[in-house]
Amino acid sequence: MKTYIKIILTIIGISFTSCTDVIDVDVPDAPPRLVIEASLDWEKGTIGNNQTIKLTTSTKYFDKVINNDVTGASVKVTNDNNGTEFIFIDQNNGEYTTTNFVPVLNQSYTLEVIYNNEVYIAKETMMPVTDIAEVFQSIEEFDGDEILEVNLKYDDPEDEENYYFAKFRERGDLLPELYYDSDEFTNGNRMSLEYSKYEDEDINQDEFKPGDIVDIKLFGISKGYYNYISLLIDQAESDGGPFSTIPAPLKGNCTNTTKPSNYAFGYFRLTQVNTTSYTFQ
Repeated sequence: MKTYIKIILTIIGISFTSCTDVIDVDVPDAPPRLVIEASLDWEKGTIGNNQTIKLTTSTKYFDKVINNDVTGASVKVTNDNNGTEFIFIDQNNGEYTTTNFVPVLNQSYTLEVIYNNEVYIAKETMMPVTDIAEVFQSIEEFDGDEILEVNLKYDDPEDEENYYFAKFRERGDLLPELYYDSDEFTNGNRMSLEYSKYEDEDINQDEFKPGDIVDIKLFGISKGYYNYISLLIDQAESDGGPFSTIPAPLKGNCTNTTKPSNYAFGYFRLTQVNTTSYTFQ
């Protein structure tokens, strides 16, 4: 019996030792690219004059120390109808701000960023958003349990294509839950989105309970941004299974007119947004 136990322990010891082998993985290394976060969102009920554009550079996958803020760039947005220019001032932390932007619905604008003597251009239209019709709570059946969920409803305008982007974030959470929607099959109807959370100890997540507050934003977006954000969300939510699509860098609408091969990441969007919040009862 003792000899048998010694053999088993020896095998186990060898198995654990073999698990400590280091495997070197070659990760493709690419030069940094400019990343343009230019989301000019006009909240209903405000004049929308305060806007911020964030510039950074992409980093290597395993970089631990990240200081990739871009300073010293030139940033402006131009109203394509009347030529009015809105200059965004460098705040020396990667942010460029203006306090005099004038949003006009269905108006086309052009973004120009000059960085390292290269010119990046993007065009987009300020898209309107419908009003929020209802926000209420309901019960969802999940894995044999009943959990709280918040419901957002809005009426889609008839006889036109509309695309939507929504953010739900419980107060205290670091990241929001993102949704995209279109009226391809629901034109002119009341549309809805639901958001719930289930208990998951692995990610330290609890179900919603009475008193929890969820902040909600509903954006009207262009078809181009819909195509971009839908791919981005789908990649982010991929479970990484053996047959899942391999995530790939997504090109936005920011082109480099000086050196086309050195395109930027990110997107220039102009949206009208409705904001509200809901407290669970």
